[in-house]
Parts: sequence; structure tokens; C-alpha cells
Amino acid sequence: QVQLVESGGGLVQAGGSLRLSCAASGSIVSINAMGWYRQAPGKQRELVAGISSGGSTTYADSVKGRFTISRDNAKNTVYLQMNSLKPEDTAVYYCARARGSWSKVDYWGQGTQVTVSS
Repeated sequence: QVQLVESGGGLVQAGGSLRLSCAASGSIVSINAMGWYRQAPGKQRELVAGISSGGSTTYADSVKGRFTISRDNAKNTVYLQMNSLKPEDTAVYYCARARGSWSKVDYWGQGTQVTVSS
């Protein structure tokens, strides 16, 4: 059983920064595609950023140049550095393991709330 535990969410003013962490059980971070997703009220969950087992990254257009996904294999942890935050970034952010494509997730974390005030 894979467990993913997110932390680092909170309330921040527009233009500020936050770093989210996702601690995974077992050594899965280095050998799997890991993604950060978010869901705002009344909206569908969407991929924000992903990192493949080979280290290639992908980002939603809305966060390119502001967010950076990274991982620490030794700590089995995936990070999402979020800079220049905007009110529209407000959402619950989830860490997940993807299998085959970013739309095929088999494990989700419990989510962490990010609120950006204007």
C-alpha cells in the first residue's frame, strides 16, 4: 500500500511563495511518475506539474515559469515550489502517483489547502 502525505499548504498573499512537500512510503518517488494536482471549488481536478521517473517535467500553462516540481529520492519526497502566487492558484493541492499517463492515478494523498489572498 502506497501512502502519500502532503504538507506545506497555508494562507499567503498574492505574489508570495509556498513550498509543498509530499512524503511517500517506500522507495516509489525515484521509479514512478509523480504529480501535483489541484482542485478549486466547483472545478475539476487538474494536473499542475508532473515529474517522470526519468526526471522530465511537465507543467500546466497557467503555472509555467512560476512553479517548479522536484524530488529527493533519498527522502522519498516530491516538492512543489510555488512562486508569484495568484488568487486563482487557490485550491486543494494533491500529490499522486501516475501510471502510464497523467490522467491515470492510482494513489492520492489527502490534499493540502493553499489559499492566496488578493
